[in-house]
Amino acid sequence: MTIKLTKGGNISLAKEAPGLTVAVLGLGWGKKEKKGFFGGKKKVEIDLDASCLMFDDQKELIDTIWWKQLKSRDGSIIHKGDDLTGGGQDGTPNEEIVVHLNNIPQNIQTIVFTVNSYSSETFDGIPNAFCVLKDKQSGNTIAQYDLSVQGGGHTGLVIAKLYRNNGEWKFKALEDWGSGQTFEKLLPVIIPSL
Repeated sequence: MTIKLTKGGNISLAKEAPGLTVAVLGLGWGKKEKKGFFGGKKKVEIDLDASCLMFDDQKELIDTIWWKQLKSRDGSIIHKGDDLTGGGQDGTPNEEIVVHLNNIPQNIQTIVFTVNSYSSETFDGIPNAFCVLKDKQSGNTIAQYDLSVQGGGHTGLVIAKLYRNNGEWKFKALEDWGSGQTFEKLLPVIIPSL
């Protein structure tokens, strides 16, 4: 059964997905509607970029996985590729990041997932934005939450984090807003949430 999360929602993967070894975080969004020259509306492509950041227990950034580096240096996390347009089918992620939990180095305490608007288009008006956490082996959805992307004119979002707690992995929905074309601009928002 899929758990519906909201901002701040937190789950134990050991409890909700016993035996989970490979998790997939998917991010989905639709095309943005804009007014045309003659009052009509048209759908426009939005280039959003999902990223993944690996931090140690000292809150030091160890590695980043994003469209410029699709695999962590240790091979434990793989980005499945950059979607430059958006507008996929409802419920189908546009971008996915695969996390091999058993291969994450022991010094990594927290894995943070972000999304940025590479074209600097604000998130206002982007429909059907969501985050989903799945079990890669079974294909089952563990948790999902809809992202409220309205208001504020933001171009960056800290989506969620996977983190170790007493030897087990937990997942927390963050939904902390920021700005910037890439994850670097979100670091001041990320660090306090570690």
